[in-house]
Amino acid sequence: MRRQTEWDSWFKGLAGERIAGGELNRLTAHGWRVLHSIPLTRGGDIDHLLIGPGGVFTVNTKNLRGKSVWIGDDMVKVDHGPPKPYPAKSRAEAKHARGVLERHCPFPVDVEPVLVFVGANELPKEATQLQVRVYREREVAALGPLTGRLTPDQVDAVYAVARHRRAWLTP
Repeated sequence: MRRQTEWDSWFKGLAGERIAGGELNRLTAHGWRVLHSIPLTRGGDIDHLLIGPGGVFTVNTKNLRGKSVWIGDDMVKVDHGPPKPYPAKSRAEAKHARGVLERHCPFPVDVEPVLVFVGANELPKEATQLQVRVYREREVAALGPLTGRLTPDQVDAVYAVARHRRAWLTP
């Protein structure tokens, strides 16, 4: 049997991001814009940024095919394993994105964090889990009908800023 490497984890993560990205791309028919793999100055990236009439969302994707996932306010447990800080990381990404976008947009830009679990068997959520939206990959379509947060001109303005790499890499 072949030994697992860090590349296996990277490719698994990429496969999950592609699946979630495909679901997010479907929302473009409803006036949404999607950016994938936004680089961060401290390393790493924001998996996806969704911009549309319902607001701006950072989307953190986890490929957990066949796993049981429990989600609390600050931690996630996968198959009853050790806690992982996925919700906290998602909130930090949203806060960072808000700072970047508000630095370059002439209006406030609220950014909400989203966690998408690809292929999870179970996804029970704690009743207190209110700060991060949590979905399976097929459930991200629930964001499509959201409206009332950004005008079409604001969507265009936020998207224009967000698609420029330099905005994200300037400290």
